[in-house]
Amino acid sequence: MLLRASPLLRASHRPFSSGVHMALAAHVLPNHQSFPSWRSSSHLPPVCQANGYDRISPKLTFSQFVRSFYVLSGTYNKVQRPCGRIFCGQREYRKVRRRVPKTKKKELELNVSICIEEKLPDDPELLSIAEMLRLNVPKALKLAFNNLKDSQYKTRDSSINDVGLFESVEMSVLLCNDEFICKLNKEWRDEDHATDVLSMSQHVPELKLPILMLGDIVISVETAARQAEERGHTLLDEIRILLVHGLLHLLGFDHEISEEAEVEMEKEEELLLKSLEWKGKGLIQSAIDAETNSNSVAEVSDDRKKEGSLRFYRPRFSYIFCDMDGTLLNSKSQITPTTVKALKEALSRGVKVVIATGKARPAVISILEKAGLAGKDGVVSEFSPGVFLQGLLVYGRQGKEIYRRNLDQDICREACLYSLEKNVPLIAFGEGRCLTLFDHPLTDALHTIYHEPKAEVMSSVDNLLAAAEIQKLLFLDTAEGVSRILRPYWSEASGEHASVVQAVPEMLEIVPCGTSKGSGVKLLLDHLGVSSEEVMAIGDGENDIEMLELASLGIAMSNGAEKTKAVANLIGPSNDEDGVAEVIYRYAF
Repeated sequence: MLLRASPLLRASHRPFSSGVHMALAAHVLPNHQSFPSWRSSSHLPPVCQANGYDRISPKLTFSQFVRSFYVLSGTYNKVQRPCGRIFCGQREYRKVRRRVPKTKKKELELNVSICIEEKLPDDPELLSIAEMLRLNVPKALKLAFNNLKDSQYKTRDSSINDVGLFESVEMSVLLCNDEFICKLNKEWRDEDHATDVLSMSQHVPELKLPILMLGDIVISVETAARQAEERGHTLLDEIRILLVHGLLHLLGFDHEISEEAEVEMEKEEELLLKSLEWKGKGLIQSAIDAETNSNSVAEVSDDRKKEGSLRFYRPRFSYIFCDMDGTLLNSKSQITPTTVKALKEALSRGVKVVIATGKARPAVISILEKAGLAGKDGVVSEFSPGVFLQGLLVYGRQGKEIYRRNLDQDICREACLYSLEKNVPLIAFGEGRCLTLFDHPLTDALHTIYHEPKAEVMSSVDNLLAAAEIQKLLFLDTAEGVSRILRPYWSEASGEHASVVQAVPEMLEIVPCGTSKGSGVKLLLDHLGVSSEEVMAIGDGENDIEMLELASLGIAMSNGAEKTKAVANLIGPSNDEDGVAEVIYRYAF
């Protein structure tokens, strides 16, 4: 059973506190050649909890990442042959002969810890890889040590040559995320970026210690997952390659000092991988191949995380605020299976997806229910937060209403009279209902295509206004009719009592002044106690501008309005190209 490990405390030479979770020690088979036989340690006390895992918050300075750790191990004792006096007899005389006892073969104790940094997920594949490394690392160590005998490499630091001079060897392998290795890289190498593997040697030849403090190999699972996808490896294959690379650095190889050193280290990488029968090319050769390919084909790098690897990435945002029409829904007002899968992936990783739309809540629930995204564990329900009707209705914790804004009655009356006079269909949204003054194919389409509640035909303007408090009005016409006639007229007619908003070309909305989807999102964030730094927002229309500006990362769809794309941090694919799924995979993790 493999235990979880937090950052190692090596520099202090103190044992871990009780909150630290450790990995298993490993063993290798006896070596009957030039080096002493090997055995695993069993004298170190284990640290374990009932569930097999311990956790701590990694509030440790990274300069402490150096020594001493607990290990869980098995015991693999070799039965020794008896030695001492042996008596022999012959005819005619009796003599006692003392046989010189055989010298007991010295055993080299090998302590290897495989550790998992606590921010990585409890993923079955990751735990399986860690268990595999528990067996793989000692084999790689033994083979690498054997290769040091009669080594002819000119560039390798030869301070570690004869492993037989030591009583024991200690080394650790830590699997972590990009954030962790980035901090190590910054502190130890003054490079502010993540990398795939770091080797941190602890061997000091001048001390002449009986213990070979080989050091630590730190591998970022996030970067390894990306590289595995790019190179067509499994994650285990890629981690093994990084392990070999890191181990060779600890043994004195350094490909960065010269071309000759690079060739020598590359040769040793390939030899170890081949001898161990591990798949893939060495890290140096893989990097050379990648550079060659990028030079021959000029392509924009694709940093999109694939569905299968998202579990190894820590979410960058706590919340995703997403528009519906023109964003989450395609041009047929449908949500595609690809987008559904991306949203479910985000939810499973602890990201909260909140809808911010001009639609009423019943319409959103109806649409997402068919995609399996409504309900307690979905994106929307009657008990989840959300921003609806362009920010005029905001629901907070437990889905309770925290804000409502109604439209001025005079504007409502004037718009209804205009609808009757010009024969332009008008929908009034109030208290979860849709009200209209006459039947029209466009009002039917609002229900059948956009899933809004079916419009109730009211017998008069007075009856409509008395039926419910109105939050917003929606005129329906052709795109040309909206842009050429309706928008200019109502931009002026609404005056200081209302504002016009346009989410899609064929619709013009009239809403109360001073309210917007952005203000609704801000109100909800304050209610939830969430910082805008934790938010990623996705939209397409002009009514999404304030929301995108408010978020830490605002993304506009390529099918969006030009004004919206102008203020966005990034522009994603269109709503007909699974744009929401694409930006989630690329930027949310």
